[in-house]
Amino acid sequence: MRKLACSAIILLGAIGTTMAAAHAAEIPGEWRVKEGVATIRIANCNGHLWGVVASEQTPGGIDSKNPDKTKQSRPTLGMPVLLDMTPDEDEKGKWNGHIYNAKNGKTYESSISLASPNQLKVEGCVLGFLCGGETWTRVPEPVTPMAANPAAPHAEAPHTGKKAPRTIGQKGATAPGATTPPAPGSDICLLPDIARTPH
Repeated sequence: MRKLACSAIILLGAIGTTMAAAHAAEIPGEWRVKEGVATIRIANCNGHLWGVVASEQTPGGIDSKNPDKTKQSRPTLGMPVLLDMTPDEDEKGKWNGHIYNAKNGKTYESSISLASPNQLKVEGCVLGFLCGGETWTRVPEPVTPMAANPAAPHAEAPHTGKKAPRTIGQKGATAPGATTPPAPGSDICLLPDIARTPH
């Protein structure tokens, strides 16, 4: 009987480890670009992945190189850069779509895939050739006081008098009547450029 109980514990532990690894290996979340000048928050919007600029090392950037003159004054913070990525039909774990480069205002064919749970391989090509890429690093999700101390469900973060800078993909408060905060990045799908794209 003791052997059976030990086997069950080992099996449950293995299942838990597998589930944790699978969760960690999801693409949605926040990623730091190779140069470290920005982070990109990726969200799954009805089966399509979109990524927007979530934070900037130098705030106040504008999309001045955009070929659409109506967008040349828009802030780069919150701007979509990974556009309408869909699962590759042949290669599991790979997503294909487009990537926008605000440095030159050009949009390229692109693909993304996990190189490891915390590394995202981003590739882009011009007209099917001149392909290049880089690796982004996952930004750990902030630990909430509740997650840090499950025994104290009503614990609050210490009040410092300072507010953290708001970025895309974060909510200031839970909606009235809600019992859990919104999923990270869920508001990305409501951005006009994303919401009006047919899925």
